Amino acid sequence: MTLALLIFGLLTGSFLAALVGLIGARRRIGFGWTFFLSVIFTPLIGLIICLLSEKLPNGERKWGCLGSILAIITIVLLAVLALLVIGAAA
Repeated sequence: MTLALLIFGLLTGSFLAALVGLIGARRRIGFGWTFFLSVIFTPLIGLIICLLSEKLPNGERKWGCLGSILAIITIVLLAVLALLVIGAAA
């Protein structure tokens, strides 16, 4: 039961951080920094920081390479962590 809750919490936190990052893509802070702050702190803190940032003009998006790199690294690390936890529980 505890293992399932841990994995569910990690996946949910990553998903929420990605959603907050998508909101940040239309702001000056950009996807990468919003995603990074959401993973480090919480998605709620990341959302607050994101909403305090200025909007980009004309609906532009600011992804940056940092966003893609952080998203890939986080997903890989969470997958490795999940496999380690599952392996340790077996």
